[in-house]
Formats: sequence, structure tokens, C-alpha cells
Amino acid sequence: MQWIIFMLLLFISSVEMLTQNRWKKQASASLLENCTGCVLCSEDNGCITCHHRLFLLIWRDGIRQYGMCVHTCPPGYFGVRGLEVNRCTKCRSPSCESCFSRDFCMKCKDKFYLYKGQCFRQCPPGTEAQLGSRECQETCEQGPWSEWSACTHESRTCGCKWGVETRVREVPEAAREERTACPAQLETRRCRMKKHCPGGE
Repeated sequence: MQWIIFMLLLFISSVEMLTQNRWKKQASASLLENCTGCVLCSEDNGCITCHHRLFLLIWRDGIRQYGMCVHTCPPGYFGVRGLEVNRCTKCRSPSCESCFSRDFCMKCKDKFYLYKGQCFRQCPPGTEAQLGSRECQETCEQGPWSEWSACTHESRTCGCKWGVETRVREVPEAAREERTACPAQLETRRCRMKKHCPGGE
């Protein structure tokens, strides 16, 4: 009788071990599927570290954060290569489909127009929509830049190490009459001044 009980207990424990082994294999298989390209992977959060050439894409599902290793970042993200990890970083604007950096968009989503790295529902004044490329193109005519002004600091042309010089870009006369006038533009840049004034002023 004791021998029968012993065999029955042995059979039950072996069935439990087989069931646990099968569950472990299934769990590790599903973990490996979710950890493609990972160097380090978490069962709860997916990839933590990727192989050198891949980008780590992290997204949120409610309060849960999940990581995945990808060759190229999806729409709405751009790739940033780093010393330790390459990351997919989200574009700041939700209307941007593809961006070069967080704040500079290269392609906008449908119903938006691209102008100087930003997405607009309507093109700004002085520009018109190009339906094919979905970009805003300037309709006004720009004039040439003027020469740089003298290098000054607080209205003085000498006596300091650094100063500022300016130049302007005005609208040509023809453009004022025929087309929408572009606003006048002003540029400034740092410049070296004469440290010592003539006559020791």
C-alpha cells in the first residue's frame, strides 16, 4: 500500500514539474520574441539596452512603459545616437510626421503645411501653399543684403575688444508695387573692434 502511495506521489510531482517546465519555455519564448535586438531585456518593460546599431524606442501604454529595439525610428520620432545608447526621440509637435531634431520638422501630417521647420494648418502671411509638397512658399520678393555697418559697442567704434555690426535686407521697389511686401530683415553679428582708439581716447 505504501508503495502505491509513493508511486502516486512521484507521478503527481513529475506532472507538476513537466507543467512548470512547459510554462517556463513558453514564457522565455514570448520574452525572446519581444526582446529582438536587445542586449538587456525585462519581462515587464521589454528592451532596456539595444545592440550598437539599433535605436531604443520607448512608448507608454497607460502607466506602463515599454521598450523595443528598432533599425529606424517610426513616424513622429527621430534617431539620436549616443555613446551608451541610441534612442528614438519624439518630435515636439504632434502635427509633425518626420523631424530632424525635436523642434525642426521635415514633413508634416496630412492637413498641415511645412514652413521653416514648423507645421501650420494655414500658411503664414506672405506665403502660399504648395499642394504637391504640402509646403508654404514665400510669395514676396527679397532684396539684396546691404553692406555690414561699422563695428560698434555702445555707439563707440574703438576702445573695446568686441562689438556688433548689422546689415539690413529691404524690399525692392518693384516688389512693393507688384507683389506682397516681405518684411525688412535685420541681421547682427559679433565683430572685433580696435582695442585702442587713435590719440589715446
